[in-house]
Amino acid sequence: MGLLTLGSPLSWSETKKYAEHIRKHGILQFIHLYNKLKDRKNDYLKWGDEVEYTLVHLDDEKKEARLLLRGHEILTELRRKEDESAENLVTLWRPEFAAYMVEGTPGRPYGGLISHFNMVEANMRARKEEVKALLGPNEHILCITAFPRIGCPLFTHPEALPDPHNSASRSLFYPDEAIYQGHPRFKTLARNIRERRGEKVAMNLPIFRDSKTPKPFVEDFSSLGDDGEAARASLPDHVYLDAMGFGMGCCCLQMTFQAQDITEARYLYDQLTPLTPIVLAMSAATPVFRGYLTDVDCRWSVISGSVDDRTREERGLEPLKNDRFVINKSRYDTIDSYLSECSAPFNDIPLVYDEELLQMLLDAGIDETLGRHMAHLFIRDPVVLYGEKVDIDDEEDSDHFENIQSTNWQNMRFKPPPPNSSIGWRIEFRPTEIQLTEFENAAFVVFVVLLTRVIATFKLNFLMPISQVDANLRTAQNRDAVLRERFHFRQDLISCDSPLQAQECCGGRPCEQEGAKVALMSIDEIVNGKVSLPSRPARPRQAGEFAGLIPLINSYLGTIEADVDTHCSIRQYLKFISLRASGKLRTTARWIRDFVTQHPLYQQDSVVSSAINYDLVKLMVALSEGDEHIPNFSYSARTKTVDSLPPSVLADNPRLKDDSVLQ
Repeated sequence: MGLLTLGSPLSWSETKKYAEHIRKHGILQFIHLYNKLKDRKNDYLKWGDEVEYTLVHLDDEKKEARLLLRGHEILTELRRKEDESAENLVTLWRPEFAAYMVEGTPGRPYGGLISHFNMVEANMRARKEEVKALLGPNEHILCITAFPRIGCPLFTHPEALPDPHNSASRSLFYPDEAIYQGHPRFKTLARNIRERRGEKVAMNLPIFRDSKTPKPFVEDFSSLGDDGEAARASLPDHVYLDAMGFGMGCCCLQMTFQAQDITEARYLYDQLTPLTPIVLAMSAATPVFRGYLTDVDCRWSVISGSVDDRTREERGLEPLKNDRFVINKSRYDTIDSYLSECSAPFNDIPLVYDEELLQMLLDAGIDETLGRHMAHLFIRDPVVLYGEKVDIDDEEDSDHFENIQSTNWQNMRFKPPPPNSSIGWRIEFRPTEIQLTEFENAAFVVFVVLLTRVIATFKLNFLMPISQVDANLRTAQNRDAVLRERFHFRQDLISCDSPLQAQECCGGRPCEQEGAKVALMSIDEIVNGKVSLPSRPARPRQAGEFAGLIPLINSYLGTIEADVDTHCSIRQYLKFISLRASGKLRTTARWIRDFVTQHPLYQQDSVVSSAINYDLVKLMVALSEGDEHIPNFSYSARTKTVDSLPPSVLADNPRLKDDSVLQ
């Protein structure tokens, strides 16, 4: 969602005048937060998830599925309880970019108890039920990453037409009415990103070539009002997209963790980064854009391109004259550096940063690794600025810091505590594509949160050259990456601080190797392990062997006690992840491809027609409600998820009753 501030947003020409002011004062605000809170210790684990939902309308008479533009209206009702009282809330709701989206989170964070894992799925169900109670006939809420015919003619309900000459996006396909209307931030972002860039954003996805797909596949946009820009920007044999809404109108699943202190936050940020492409590949759910099957399975490159505000000079297409830097990536992409000082040797990508801002950070006592990270983020301009928030108190406010920080949308995010808050140092895990059911989404959340506990408890080391993380994330988007691709991954996970149990699970002895042993492995090998011999305690791994993420989690679970229901739920979640990683359960992307290509109306021409889309979305609704089961895709087992902690757990942990409100 990003930073939402009340006020009057400035135009890009007005915002640009204050860019240097925002950058410098944003860094000053971070310095103040850092010096005030760097010694904060002993925060206990809190974590939560964010689910972005899509609203759809099904017309059963016309056999049409469209996006439902009631987000603002529904959100107003959803937030009524929060506006009246912040006490004992089960859910919290926030706007998202599109008028057909809402974002839901738990009303309070989960904590360090194993029993909290059994509450995730139940809370996700509660969120969906709250929205369903506000929907009318033929209206539905779905967990889908991207609506298959987004950008096709009349894809919204009510109908809205693009205005390529006067709208915020100037899109040929995406109307302003599809942007959330309840806050000016979102249209301002679309307008200012386009104006800063000097042209419309442009994303080109390779078309999935079927037997009757035109060769070459070339579209004529003249009838849509193209003035020549789309013809120049679009590529042959690619599906062309031209608006922020194609990316920011996608939905995802994100997780946030509070660490004990800043050191642990930086450590977990680094260690989780190599895992982001693996989770992206397993959660792949987006093979269709603008009514065409594409040759990619994920949203990542689309959302990256949709907010790419770099000018031609910054993209290296023209010599630098008016701009300061050539910038290699969009502001939505993978991170460019690890954060911990001991991780710095793996930062093998040249880092572009503002030298003046770096010196400010160093002079304030911030180490060079963290300083370079911040000075790198702050090479960007603010793209939304409110006239009422230009001059603020750097010691009491962090709006200028968050202005830049929150519009660097990356696979991981390092989040300092807000001013004057009880919230600690946090990290955000951001790559996961949303899944159709609460069970699947809860499974990914539990899997990732358990990995944070395994990493912290076993003192593991997943670091590898960050350039290989970049390569992995590109690979993760490929069609059927879970089955067809191999990924760089570190094999020697134990560190000098790893306990004996970690050595027994991973094999080998700590500190016996220098550097990192990185090998190419399949998702199945990374998640489920690659062991050719029966394991023996503390024996060195044989060449090519790897313990596997789920065996590591199981080893950790063996050290803690859990109630029976929680234990059963976790086992089901991990079994689902294991089956997805092995390919025995299809990804959502593969299931969508199979549905389209096997549909009786499909013409083998890569087109997902309105009729096919209707049948697909209708089946998605049935699957999400548990009314349908698809072989080799649906997971049939049920969990014993609950909406609150067992009374016995509350009795043993009285602190939970007083320290549970999300802030």
